[in-house]
Amino acid sequence: MWRRSAVSRFSSRISLSSSSSRLIPWSRELCAVNTFPQPPPSSEPTAKLAISGAGSDPNRVLASGAAAATSRIAAAAGLGHHYARCYWELSKARLSMLVVATSGTGYILGTGNAAVDLAGLCYTCAGTMMIAASANSLNQIFEISNDAKMKRTMRRPLPSGRMSVPHAVAWATIAGASGACLLATKTNMMAAGLASANLVLYAFVYTPLKQLHPVNTWVGAVVGAIPPLLGWAAASGEISYNSMILPAALYFWQIPHFMALAHLCRDDYAAGGYKMLSLFDPSGKRIAAVALRNCFYMVPLGFIAYDWGLTSSWFCLESTLLTMAIAATAFSFYRHGTMEKARKMFHASLLFLPVFMSGLLIHRVYDEDKQPLLEAAGLPNSASSEVKTQRRKKRPAQPPVAYASAAPFPFLPAPSFYSP
Repeated sequence: MWRRSAVSRFSSRISLSSSSSRLIPWSRELCAVNTFPQPPPSSEPTAKLAISGAGSDPNRVLASGAAAATSRIAAAAGLGHHYARCYWELSKARLSMLVVATSGTGYILGTGNAAVDLAGLCYTCAGTMMIAASANSLNQIFEISNDAKMKRTMRRPLPSGRMSVPHAVAWATIAGASGACLLATKTNMMAAGLASANLVLYAFVYTPLKQLHPVNTWVGAVVGAIPPLLGWAAASGEISYNSMILPAALYFWQIPHFMALAHLCRDDYAAGGYKMLSLFDPSGKRIAAVALRNCFYMVPLGFIAYDWGLTSSWFCLESTLLTMAIAATAFSFYRHGTMEKARKMFHASLLFLPVFMSGLLIHRVYDEDKQPLLEAAGLPNSASSEVKTQRRKKRPAQPPVAYASAAPFPFLPAPSFYSP
């Protein structure tokens, strides 16, 4: 009892004699030692502890280094994911993939009777993807202030500040130059020229025109019609009458598609300062009439594809049913003029294009079964080509009507004579 009180008094004197708070724990340790007496520590365990501490220092260094490396890898992965997401949104990847699909369809159709060159198809799709990504990136660079005012686009990388403008410019330049060089070296100069011209038309003509005049919709339709022509040129090295069928369908298809979108996003376009036809047509009657008219322009395309020997007669029926279905949604929008009807027409346009392109690919005409018969008959190549031409000309060719939109910029003049 006396020992405990003496030690307690000693510890209290130590704590009071010094103003530093570091001595207070030592007084507690003395009280603890007094309460639970322990044998005096020997020098041998101390030495062992020192040796073990010295041995654990390398392990601690290795553990801290591994933790630092892991944190750096996690930071690099996060940075890579951030920029990958920015590139994805800046390129409008889903829209660019739709462009690639039209270009790939044009490439397959352009091969004719020959086997599809998978390497050439991949090069064409990759080059088209790069060009489309560059054009969409330049579009967003030029429209930063406009996108910042629209609810639909204010979270894009540039308006939200997730990417700097010089970074976006460098990305667009590298993507566009790489795509043009890939098409020029792996396909042909015609495809590269069409791709480059389309990039310029989209980024430097269509983009500023959106803030000047409603005619921008028809100029944008021309931009969307060029990729399948690009694919055809990449496969065949030339542009023929048959190569115009899918581009014409894409041109006319884009009018109801964008008219529905412009009506659905009318307030957003007004806030962004874009001059769309829907801003001057609150009831929707005018844009619905334009959409309906262009739907009817697509009806003869199936018959032209059959008459020119590109597809079988089944495609006439399928394309007619497709175009009448989308025309029905346009007519419903014309009658009622509601957002619901405009949304139905928009969804119908999204369904129309892949089904139409699939029909072209499924029902395209092959003449490979005729070649062995000609070779067995011993006919030369010139004679075989003449026979093929005569067989394709069994149906009397009628000059097609002028399938041109009432838009200020018709897509292409209709051919006045039949050419196989």
